[in-house]
Amino acid sequence: MLDQAQTELSFHTSGCGLYEISRSVNDWLSTTGLKNGLLTVFIKHTSASLTIQENADPDVCLDLTDALERLAPSDPRLYRHIAEGPDDMPAHIKAALTDVSLSIPVNNGRMTLGTWQGLYIAEHRRAPHTRYVTLHLIGS
Repeated sequence: MLDQAQTELSFHTSGCGLYEISRSVNDWLSTTGLKNGLLTVFIKHTSASLTIQENADPDVCLDLTDALERLAPSDPRLYRHIAEGPDDMPAHIKAALTDVSLSIPVNNGRMTLGTWQGLYIAEHRRAPHTRYVTLHLIGS
């Protein structure tokens, strides 16, 4: 028989960059009593996103942040939507190019990430923010 569990976690960011949330998500998974299933991770924002990426070498996260900045630079001359600052529209573009929802298998009460993988919030704004992530697990 399948069961479900759901929660919302909040995370504080300090500006552009990738913030690993794997430990917090696995901590919550351990409280659900469910061992195997499918976890949906959803970020409730249009200027931040989610990604699964290497967590061994911090240069990977820095290079990804730099690459996204090159794809959508914070130059107000390029955009119509600038009311919330020069980094707002680029943040929306970066979120559109990445994921706001991920499906991750759960085995033995933990996300089944690869050896060098971590789950990250990608903060696309320069100012600190509180980001809300909904977790929904279906399993047994």
